[in-house]
Amino acid sequence: MRAVVQRVTRASVTVSGRVVGAIERPGLAVLVGVTPGDGPAQVDYIARKVAELRILRDEQAAVDLGAPVLVVSQFTLYADTRKGRRPTWNAAAPGTVAQPLVDAVAEALRARGLEVATGEFGADMALELVNDGPVTILLESAPGG
Repeated sequence: MRAVVQRVTRASVTVSGRVVGAIERPGLAVLVGVTPGDGPAQVDYIARKVAELRILRDEQAAVDLGAPVLVVSQFTLYADTRKGRRPTWNAAAPGTVAQPLVDAVAEALRARGLEVATGEFGADMALELVNDGPVTILLESAPGG
């Protein structure tokens, strides 16, 4: 599982002209990509890291500040661009595997007491955010744990 974590002052996801998820104060926008071998161990790792990364003001974590998190599924994090000009998505999990795991990341963050907004899985989404810093961090869980 991969996650791109961005410190933001605000962020929102729009589908077909309607906002489906938004955070209106400083927090984190998290793009989550899933591969077929991912499971509960990867969910726990990513959620813990997102919640506890000390990248917010005064080197605090989202759990320290009660900062909101916007979680958006992003299969393109597993793009393979090594050959040619067209990426392949073979390493990304199919929706039937990915959706429950992305949902589980959001739930694991909520279980840590965080306010979590989400995108709409499988939809054509427009993500708007103001990156603060900018701070952007790539997280990757080890396969199988």
